[in-house]
Amino acid sequence: MLDIFNLFLEYYPRLMNGLLITIVLTVISIFLGTIFGVLLALGKIYGNKIVSRLITIFIGLIRGTPLLCQLFILYFGLPPYGIRLPALLVAAIGFTINSGCYQAEYLRGAIQSVSGCQMKAARSIGMTQWQGIIYVILPQALRRVIPSWANEFIYLLKYTSLAYIIGAPELMGEGKVIASRNYEFFKMYLIIAIIYLIIVLILTKAFDYLEERVKIPGLEHSR
Repeated sequence: MLDIFNLFLEYYPRLMNGLLITIVLTVISIFLGTIFGVLLALGKIYGNKIVSRLITIFIGLIRGTPLLCQLFILYFGLPPYGIRLPALLVAAIGFTINSGCYQAEYLRGAIQSVSGCQMKAARSIGMTQWQGIIYVILPQALRRVIPSWANEFIYLLKYTSLAYIIGAPELMGEGKVIASRNYEFFKMYLIIAIIYLIIVLILTKAFDYLEERVKIPGLEHSR
């Protein structure tokens, strides 16, 4: 155990740099993915038949194919067509699109769980349909989707480890480079697993607190 701790201290700066990139990549992807997911969910529910159908096909395409395959298409498939993007940008785009499609389905369920009477009440006080969606329906739906959103955040944090395959210098990538030089593969990957575990536990507690703070009185049970 002491050897593992000493190994961590020896490569601490490099591992922390990788962790920083992992966290930034996760935060950017989940933030943009949420915006993308809201637009997809609203388009699927309130758009016309063509828009709704196209969004359904797009979401099914992204959810039905491996994330790694999507990253490879963006990173290795686009250059022959003159589009060459840095690995980190490809990772951010890939994770945003993938996360956005999953979040769209979470949001769709949350939006449709809001009583139709809410929209009727909004229209009765003079709101347009979109005002009712933005000021009445969406705030309630976003509160209800927090548990699913928290899971997506944690999944995405771990999925960012796939970015090392296309050369992004995130935590897993840094660990692989270090291990390939000192051949301490078991110890290095164990250190990385512990770092991920600590971050996930912190996030779980933070989201539990957030969920409790923003719950809708009378609609959710207290913990």
